Amino acid sequence: MLDGKWFTEIFAESGSAFSLQITDKLYEEQTPYQKIEIFDTTHFGKLMSIDGCVMLSSRDNFIYHEMMSHPALLSCATPEEVLIIGGGDCGTLKEVLKHKAVTHAVQVDIDEGVTRASENYFPELCTSNNDPRAELHFDDGIAWIKNAPAESIDVIIVDSTDPVGPAEGLFTLDFFSDCYRVLRQGGIVIQQSGSPLVCPNEIVDMHQVIRDAGFDSQQTYQFPQCVYPSGWWSATAGGKGIDLSNAVNKVPATLDFDTLFYSIAGHHGAMAIPPFLQALLEDSRKH
Repeated sequence: MLDGKWFTEIFAESGSAFSLQITDKLYEEQTPYQKIEIFDTTHFGKLMSIDGCVMLSSRDNFIYHEMMSHPALLSCATPEEVLIIGGGDCGTLKEVLKHKAVTHAVQVDIDEGVTRASENYFPELCTSNNDPRAELHFDDGIAWIKNAPAESIDVIIVDSTDPVGPAEGLFTLDFFSDCYRVLRQGGIVIQQSGSPLVCPNEIVDMHQVIRDAGFDSQQTYQFPQCVYPSGWWSATAGGKGIDLSNAVNKVPATLDFDTLFYSIAGHHGAMAIPPFLQALLEDSRKH
């Protein structure tokens, strides 16, 4: 919602809203899939919204992109083949390609408009688009996974919007079952899973779906993200033939690339599930 000098996203489910003061509207496009808008703000740099919901800002997107990438890749012993579903702004791809072990990273986003807008207005996120290891496709990620060869991928990162519209099918048992099939032993799938505070059942449901799809372990990582509802966000992973709770102990003591938010100590901290959420997860396992 745009009201004078403020962009406001209302999150009715929690009776809350988040606003950023804007100075200008830079871009608007109605693609075949969604409405993309880009604004200049007073304190958060540029802002991208899709269908009226905040997707990212220049100021804090690094938190989300690093936490969607590094915990999973550093927990995987051989993260050579990486598939990103969604991620059209290319920030996650940039973080993935910081890992020297990655030999091939395929990004599949259904809406080319998001990538083209990012190239123009968030070029700092697109600096790895021409990396020889990168391959960009504008296609249906659900169909891509369904058609992928068995045991051909090491890490799948589902960098999607919330489970509505084009992203709805990315939160289903069928989708995660396909992810399990195409992952190699020791492989990991990770997907953004909303706010532990205002959408805890989304995380509980994702743990259940990951278990039902056959994964051997599940792990939620929590992190701050002030432009998203409640300012507290998460990503949830499933491990195939790997215990994600112990994999963090094999992460190297130092990184050979730069980060702004992710750290080894922070990786451990992100796995510390608060008691209220742990109780919900344990209760769901009993049913």
